[in-house]
Amino acid sequence: MSASSPASPPRLFDRALHRKRLDRAARDYANADFLQRRAAFDVAERLAPIMRTFPLAVDLSARGGAFREALAMEAPNKVDVLIEADLSHRMLSGRGGVQVVADEERLPFVDASLDLIVSTLGLHWTNDVVGALVQARLALKPDGLFIGAFLGGVTLTELRQSLVAAESEILGGAGSRVSPFADVADAAGLLQRAGFSQPVADVDTVTVTYDHPLKLILDLRQMGETSVLADRHPKPLTRRLLERASEIYFERFGTDDGRIPATFEIVTLTGWAPAQAAP
Repeated sequence: MSASSPASPPRLFDRALHRKRLDRAARDYANADFLQRRAAFDVAERLAPIMRTFPLAVDLSARGGAFREALAMEAPNKVDVLIEADLSHRMLSGRGGVQVVADEERLPFVDASLDLIVSTLGLHWTNDVVGALVQARLALKPDGLFIGAFLGGVTLTELRQSLVAAESEILGGAGSRVSPFADVADAAGLLQRAGFSQPVADVDTVTVTYDHPLKLILDLRQMGETSVLADRHPKPLTRRLLERASEIYFERFGTDDGRIPATFEIVTLTGWAPAQAAP
């Protein structure tokens, strides 16, 4: 579908900026890869009990290679050939194996060529999640498997509320500085709309504590997960705003030991390509 088509999805995210953020994060990514690693190991654990092997698989959001490691530990011999794909070429550098720089919105794979596609924490940055899932389904052979994990709507709720409150207080109004995430209630429906069969969606809620909100923001930068909204906030995030947001964060959410929690919601989708390829 061309960008000029009236049916084109709205451009929520600046994908070029997202690539730059991932490139920048690549060098120190291992210092803050705990969410991606958790999602990758969860996907590998789901594969382990499946009574079949997958000759050719693609990891769409390979980042630092956590899924390859998880596969070797949790589901050895399940995949013959794993292609690691990532929007950022720097994320793929420094290790061997079959690799390709690929955009989840424009998959480069031939139709009905893959047995398994996994995606760990990349889909929430696509402008058209259903469109990306359709491409994945088309790239799968009949009865091929898709497992994708992405961040859900509760993610960073504490940070979002603190920033909104600080901006309302200082600026008299608030815009969006934290990217929106998909609602869990809609998750399985995304797979159905994309033509997958036997869709399943479940949620893993992770709470991480920090000694200061700025440490959380540093982790988000090292993950390449800071906001890349196409319609970015017109006013800069000043020191005064950050300091007030941090104060509110502690006031509203601080724990008895003087730390603050950050909630992350990992939604995992599992679906099969129809036994006979959809037209």
